[in-house]
Amino acid sequence: MATSSNKQPKSMATSSNQPPQGVKYTRRTASGRIVSLSRDDDLDMSGEFSGQNDYINYTVMMPPTPDNQPGATDSKAGPGGYGASRFAPESQRRGLNDGGNGAGSGASKVMLNSVNNKSMLLRSQTQDFDHNRWLFETKGRYGIGNAFWQDDEAFGDDGGMSMEDFMDKPWKPLTRKVQIPGGTLSPYRILVFIRIVVLAFFLIWRIRNPNYDAMWLWAMSIVCEIWFAFSWLLDILPKLNPINRSTDLAALREKFETPSPANPTGRSDLPGIDLFVSTADPEKEPPLVTANTILSILGVDYPVEKVACYISDDGGAILTFEAMAEAVKFAELWVPFCRKHNIEPRNPDAYFNLTTDPTKKKKRPDFVKDRRWIKREYDEFKVRINGLPEAIRKRCELYHNKEVTKEKQKLREQNGGILPPDQPIEVTKATWMADGTHWPGTWLSPTADHSKGDHAGILQVMSKFPEHEPVMGHADEKRLDFTDVDIRIPMFAYVSREKRPGHDHNKKAGAMNALVRASAILSNGPFILNLDCDHYIYNCQALREGICFMMDRGGDRICYVQFPQRFEGIDPSDRYANHNTVFFDGNMRALDGLQGPVYVGTGCMFRRYALYGFEPPRFIEHTGVFGRVRTKVNKDALQSRTELDDDTEPLTADSDLGFPQKFGNSTMFIESIAVAEFQARPLSDHQSVKNGRPPGALIEPRPPLDAHTVAEGIAVISCWFEDKTEWGDRVGWIYGSVTEDVVTGFRMHNRGWRSIYCITKRDAFRGTAPINLTDRLHQVLRWATGSVEIFFSRNNAFFATKRLKFLQRVAYLNVGIYPFTSFFLVTYCFLPALSLFSGQFIVQGLNVAFLSYLLLITICLCLISLLEVKWSGTTLEDLWRNEQFWVIGGTSAHFAAVLQGLLKVIAGIEISFTLTSKAVGEDEDDIYAELYLVKWTSLFIMPLTIIIVNLVAIIVAFSRTIYSVIPQWNKFLGGIFFSLWVLTHMYPFCKGLTGRRGRVPTIVYVWSGLLSITFSLLWITVDPPDSTNVSAGSIQI
Repeated sequence: MATSSNKQPKSMATSSNQPPQGVKYTRRTASGRIVSLSRDDDLDMSGEFSGQNDYINYTVMMPPTPDNQPGATDSKAGPGGYGASRFAPESQRRGLNDGGNGAGSGASKVMLNSVNNKSMLLRSQTQDFDHNRWLFETKGRYGIGNAFWQDDEAFGDDGGMSMEDFMDKPWKPLTRKVQIPGGTLSPYRILVFIRIVVLAFFLIWRIRNPNYDAMWLWAMSIVCEIWFAFSWLLDILPKLNPINRSTDLAALREKFETPSPANPTGRSDLPGIDLFVSTADPEKEPPLVTANTILSILGVDYPVEKVACYISDDGGAILTFEAMAEAVKFAELWVPFCRKHNIEPRNPDAYFNLTTDPTKKKKRPDFVKDRRWIKREYDEFKVRINGLPEAIRKRCELYHNKEVTKEKQKLREQNGGILPPDQPIEVTKATWMADGTHWPGTWLSPTADHSKGDHAGILQVMSKFPEHEPVMGHADEKRLDFTDVDIRIPMFAYVSREKRPGHDHNKKAGAMNALVRASAILSNGPFILNLDCDHYIYNCQALREGICFMMDRGGDRICYVQFPQRFEGIDPSDRYANHNTVFFDGNMRALDGLQGPVYVGTGCMFRRYALYGFEPPRFIEHTGVFGRVRTKVNKDALQSRTELDDDTEPLTADSDLGFPQKFGNSTMFIESIAVAEFQARPLSDHQSVKNGRPPGALIEPRPPLDAHTVAEGIAVISCWFEDKTEWGDRVGWIYGSVTEDVVTGFRMHNRGWRSIYCITKRDAFRGTAPINLTDRLHQVLRWATGSVEIFFSRNNAFFATKRLKFLQRVAYLNVGIYPFTSFFLVTYCFLPALSLFSGQFIVQGLNVAFLSYLLLITICLCLISLLEVKWSGTTLEDLWRNEQFWVIGGTSAHFAAVLQGLLKVIAGIEISFTLTSKAVGEDEDDIYAELYLVKWTSLFIMPLTIIIVNLVAIIVAFSRTIYSVIPQWNKFLGGIFFSLWVLTHMYPFCKGLTGRRGRVPTIVYVWSGLLSITFSLLWITVDPPDSTNVSAGSIQI
């Protein structure tokens, strides 16, 4: 609504000399009073204005209400309406200036010649000008602005101007940080502080009030409790600042894939990504599982020409090689099908096993037909993969027989057509490829130069770089109709590094470094995403989610983006905490609020430049108490010394870095470093973006591969290439630990880089986890052993630089210390049994002070857990399962890991681990059949001992208390409470030992009997019964 003067202007010819307009915003209250929203408090709403600016000064009512709608009028005015207002169409204004001879002049003349023209548009109650009615009756235009634009006519002298040119497109960030609500985080921090204070007072009280009747029991308990308090502090302090993050994929497309002056064609300006998949043994890691992972990668929603996939086969198996060849062939059908129908997930095995309706949200009429056809093709593909071992064996036998026949023919020719009966025919039983040549990797019958630790390097590009422009399919009666569907698939290469006796190949870390060098020669994607062979892409836009953080403002300081691990095939009760949600949704989310999450081995997108061991362009040094003094360091001084342009030259352009000594003697690899660093920079589309690159720099096509490039790629995966270099020391994945992932991430954080935790709405990746108790404990044993190695190495957080934040240092310190808690945990689990056996307790008695402290500590812990559930998204059941398995793993795997780590440090005994089996269970009737398998391991001994000793102690203490003259129930109840606490935590372990339907293995009974007899005899020896307590017919215990 607008209010203007009551007087009509005397001359329309002076419109060009009108002063600037004055707009006043008001609103009408419920009582009808006008309230000013403008800065001018002297707004006159009387409606009686005078002067030449009558029709220019008006008041806009914000917002219009139902009573402001246009009403009936007794005027005969046509739709031309309202004099020379600038809100009238241009044609009407021209008609008015020409004396009413222009377009729409008839209606305009009526309005101009009417003496009471303004009174027609006045409200009957307020006498205000009815702007809404004017727009309704005149069909007037809204003027110039980004809400409405007149396409057919221009305004003023700005001819040819469009709305796209006029609209101000503000700079949009690709990501944003979502803070945890203060109503949740503040009480959480307060409760943590309260529990710390209560723990301090409790420990002081415990030290000042010893149990003089059982000083040995009191001393052991107080030492364990002090350590538990210290361990809890290391775990809880890094959780004080959790955050969430979100990405804007629409802004990413607008910046990198929308036509612009720097990119007129709208080609993708996104950086390239190289995806690594690692495997080592086709028997424990089935080729079909690996092939499905590869298919999910090849179908990812990312520019096809910017994606390159590599698989590292550290076993050099021909079965894996030929399975990958079959997967690439099937991908030519599967990938276009996924693009045509927007399939999720793009792992065919996971997709066809979905329990939901596959036709949901599918609108194309040929979807059902296409799905039926591709399902049949996938079934045939699986049959071919499953038949590969037999096909390879038959082929090798056929070629071997041909070689034997040739050798016999040679002997006949040498002996006049007679085959000597006493001369043996020696032909090496080789492994043959389909083209009739020897397989250069590991043979089925291993020989020299063809075994797992002794074979040549292999690099095979199975799918070359795709065309730079989209290649559209066509209708095919024998296949699917791929009309208007891009049928290209990304580049794919099989890599198996060279292995020779006498060389330390450094397990998975060495294989990953070989992939880094080979990919730098072939594709040189500035970002690297590594996956285990059983972790497939569940969200086809996961790469875009991760690249948002790398390409956003300040993204040049991010070394990697870690995604959470999500697992399939876990039993519904999650008996052994396989989902590990407390760690992935709690600890990792909290670390993201510090310097970033730790690297956990898979599902991580790296900046290639950071993997090469370089420092970030900017970092912060933390000094003073708790790192409160922050000093910003800008590495751009390196560029200023060499007088390089920040937008065009890489950070590595300095002659003092000495590349050949660090990276090896490959000139092509060294030249690729500068290119990777430049391509990984964010866009310089805002003045606040530092160290950026100009838009449109990555729209050019990649050069095609040639024989010289592939030969160089084979050279860099040789076993001698790393000699006298810093690979595994400062460059690439770090060697010397079975948990190379944690060490590699620690080194990057130690240089000043930061990392990001990316939790997507739809899980980014999914994989499998061992649900069998034995396999789960062996997995935890490997992790804990790696942590012990970290503690006794220079990668200990105690030796970190000033660039590591204080709480981040605490988190890494906890990574190295947590296995040592097992000694105190084992001791504390035996204390209830010792209390029951001895008739004593850890305190003098269950007095009010002890129970009060215990109650306060428990209440604080419960409230902290509830708030942690709220901000992390976990459940109370997840916390309880995690607590149970912490006790089970701490008394078994962690305890053994500390012993193994000490043996390695003291005696130099190397630790070897078997590969975790990723094979799918063969029982199709029960997908959780693996859960009930009982495979005996020495890790069972300590938890089993704790369970048996506590059960025996409960029986002995109960019998003694019942038959005692003066029963001491308080000590008995204290001991039995803590004993039941231990047994409750061991319940999943007991269920794991019983197997299916409670069938306990015989060895469990044997160990139980031996432990019970041994401990009983030991206790009788330590505390023999008094002969005076033995009376006729009864025994007093």
